[in-house]
Amino acid sequence: MTAASSPGYSESGMPRSSRTAVRPTHTETKPSFKTTEFFVYVAAVVAVLIASALVGSGPGIVDRFPADQAWLYVTLLSIGYLISRGLAKSGSRETADHTHA
Repeated sequence: MTAASSPGYSESGMPRSSRTAVRPTHTETKPSFKTTEFFVYVAAVVAVLIASALVGSGPGIVDRFPADQAWLYVTLLSIGYLISRGLAKSGSRETADHTHA
């Protein structure tokens, strides 16, 4: 003997729907230029380059913070920033809002 299902419901008891559920789309994270870590990175790079330009400038003064050392620090800051963005992208999701064009 089989049981008849009610109109509008499947045999499992779940309601039938004429529409399919729309899954929200996701982006990984917000764009990098909207994050505080980007602004901290830019400020740190500018500070390193300004410090390198100012330290040791003048006649007869030994340059204790040469340009090659400053660019090494900028490279290390860049590596740190890229790692932090990679970690941020690996674990979080943000709902993509396509209503604002």
